[in-house]
Amino acid sequence: MSRLEWQLATVAAVLPETPRVKTFLLNLPSWTPHRAGQHYTLRLTAPDGYQAQRSYSIASAPEQTGQIALTVELIDEGEVSGYLFEGIAPGDQLEVRGPIGGYFVWEATPQAGPLLLVAGGSGVVPLMAMLRHRQRAGVHNPTVLLYSVRTPEDVIYGPELHAMASADSSFTLLLTFTRQAPAGWAGYQRRLDAALLAEVVSRFPTPPQCFICGPNGLVESAATGLVAQGVPAGAIRTERFGPSGS
Repeated sequence: MSRLEWQLATVAAVLPETPRVKTFLLNLPSWTPHRAGQHYTLRLTAPDGYQAQRSYSIASAPEQTGQIALTVELIDEGEVSGYLFEGIAPGDQLEVRGPIGGYFVWEATPQAGPLLLVAGGSGVVPLMAMLRHRQRAGVHNPTVLLYSVRTPEDVIYGPELHAMASADSSFTLLLTFTRQAPAGWAGYQRRLDAALLAEVVSRFPTPPQCFICGPNGLVESAATGLVAQGVPAGAIRTERFGPSGS
């Protein structure tokens, strides 16, 4: 079966991540190995034939066979995300196709160099696939996740990310809160700026390979800021979404 053919996936579980984010575990009758950073397209068809489709990044590691995890943020007036949040339960079927994409991908190899992941909000999803892939592959290249969120309750995969950082000294989790930080928080409490990016880049002995995913503004400022810090433009890959995303 071609990866671009539609297939009916069965919902194995629905996992709440934050008040506005859920992960849907989908069992696929025709599973194809994906690369960390790729996505699937999901299509809904109404009884009258009307169709709507959206693309969602894969959150699971390529090593998780037979199943994929799609993490979805509920968007105000989003017809696809709204339906998924309100009408989908384990045992239901969803039409999907993929995996898709070949630019925003990372391979966990023994030769992997320093890695900087920069996320804003739900932009952490494809980067989480990379981190899970790295963990499952047993790679210990110097890696930093710089994750910008509004409030503590907006941190997607929080417990798992903290556990990863505690168990692996080569992985550093850096959170920055732009609206409200936890009580007693001593870390970053601002949007990404030149000084913050300079401090993060200085953690690496050599310029890292960078993946940035999030809203347009964050991606643009982070990419520009990293180049200003001496990271080669060719070492930076970006994926962005606007406020009208699903």
